Amino acid sequence: MNCLSRTLLLLCLAAVFLAACSAGDVSDLDRFMQEKRSRPAGVIAPLPALKVYEAFAYSATNLRSPFERPIEVRKTTELQAIAAIKPDDGRSKEFLEQFTLDSLLMVGTLARNKNNWSLIKDPDGGVHRVQAGNYLGRHHGKVVGMTETSVAVVEIVSDGTSEGWVERPRTIKLVGK
Repeated sequence: MNCLSRTLLLLCLAAVFLAACSAGDVSDLDRFMQEKRSRPAGVIAPLPALKVYEAFAYSATNLRSPFERPIEVRKTTELQAIAAIKPDDGRSKEFLEQFTLDSLLMVGTLARNKNNWSLIKDPDGGVHRVQAGNYLGRHHGKVVGMTETSVAVVEIVSDGTSEGWVERPRTIKLVGK
């Protein structure tokens, strides 16, 4: 059997099946469709007008975060005395400076050959050793002192003016976990 005869046979079989399907009574289907067509057509509400997206330029990145404690108000003479305080932007950042100071936890201490370290746990679960002079936190925090139960850090934060900076002492205390 060649290809042409097969195609012809398949077309004949398809015609027979289609003829058998159309032999039924479809008057009830015709009535249903006539009933639906006789009803009044509904009105489709127009789409709402598309609101144009307006980009927002956030200009307060250098200001104090509203979620942190406010900087203590100091006397004018004290502010003038510390006017030379500025963060060292030329310094390469240390690993723990990518985390907020509140998210860092002190989990222990180490001592070896007269070297003392505090163990700091980051939010990802990593434990790092720090000693006096290391930096941590997003606000140029520098470790200035350590005890067995706490790490003293001094941050340099904006005082709210365009070029003013103040030092803010913070403490990371040892957690019991």
